[in-house]
Amino acid sequence: MTDRKYPSAERRKRTNLTVREDVMAEAKALGLNTSRAAEAGIEAAIREEKGRRWLEENREGIKAYNEHYEREGPLLPPPWWAQPADD
Repeated sequence: MTDRKYPSAERRKRTNLTVREDVMAEAKALGLNTSRAAEAGIEAAIREEKGRRWLEENREGIKAYNEHYEREGPLLPPPWWAQPADD
């Protein structure tokens, strides 16, 4: 059974990274898998950058929606905003 979280070795690429000595020493002392930790950090940086770029690319649309919301309220009001029926 393979762990889907971590691709198999043939799908991985050897890479040289420069990392501060104190960081590597502490990671080794803690028994961390530095390749996996570096990969997780790179993945987090990718997610963060993609999010930043998405916000930048959609800034005008977000601004327009927020202005509309301020003027008109939500496009579909939530059901709890419904007025009670007159009996």
